Amino acid sequence: MKRCLLKTIRFFIDKNKNQYITMSWISDHRLSWAQKLGVRIIGSGHIPKHVAFIMDGNRRFARKHNVQKIEGHSKGFDRLSETLNWCLELGIKEVTVYAFSIENFKRSQEEVDGLMNLARQKFERLLDEKDKLMEHGVHIRVIGNLNLLPLDLRKVMAKAMLMTKENSKAILNIAFAYTGREEILRGVQETADGVSNGILTPADITQDFLSKTFYSNNSPIPDLLIRTSGEVRLSDFLLWQVSCSCIYLTDVLWPDFTVWDFLSAVFYYQRCHQKLKNVQQIEKECGELNQRVVAEDFIMKLNNKREMCLAQWAN
Repeated sequence: MKRCLLKTIRFFIDKNKNQYITMSWISDHRLSWAQKLGVRIIGSGHIPKHVAFIMDGNRRFARKHNVQKIEGHSKGFDRLSETLNWCLELGIKEVTVYAFSIENFKRSQEEVDGLMNLARQKFERLLDEKDKLMEHGVHIRVIGNLNLLPLDLRKVMAKAMLMTKENSKAILNIAFAYTGREEILRGVQETADGVSNGILTPADITQDFLSKTFYSNNSPIPDLLIRTSGEVRLSDFLLWQVSCSCIYLTDVLWPDFTVWDFLSAVFYYQRCHQKLKNVQQIEKECGELNQRVVAEDFIMKLNNKREMCLAQWAN
């Protein structure tokens, strides 16, 4: 029933859907009546609490439209802005996006510099939009090895995270200078230091404990992972976290991703929901073991250390 209704109202997509303008972090673009109807239809079903995106296809979009690569990345940010608005409309509380992989440093210096400049501009814009972020209650987190980034970029990222850390209505996790393997390695190294220093014992090292050492330790596992551009791989994104997530793949390039593509992905998740719920519950029960107080203190100190780094960069 929902699928038939969505197919019917897709004929009423706005004529301006292919026009792009410079977007703020939270788009002011209003949905058409047909799009609002689509949101209401999908909203009547089970809504994922946490959705992750591999925003792939920006460079292919640039080649397709014969523009520079950085323009493709800029259009990709505009699409992210609209997607965040759709998530807010649908009541999705947490979003994680793959913005820049550690592997991306291997690209041409021109493209890497362009991406760093684009990120710097967007985070500076975010600081200027403090009132809008506070109005929507958006909490910004950047996850990844931020030590790999230029100091001035770390500074604006840290300011954005500290500025919004008390917000709780919606959470945006931006994976920047990130790979899943590096995240797991960093967690193992922190844990090994705890054992070698006599703070932890081997018995403290459980799946649940190790996951709390990750950059993403404050987030629940994603219910839904969406990847655009037709690729069928995870590209080292949230390798630990998405083991029981619903994965939706689409051929659409990220800058061309529409609200209808988004609603189709959520509908796909709704069809898989009960089976996923059962698997995730088993995983949760297996992972939940009582931790010693000293192990909990170790995690708290690790989080405090990371926040101190943010404060130092911000100042």
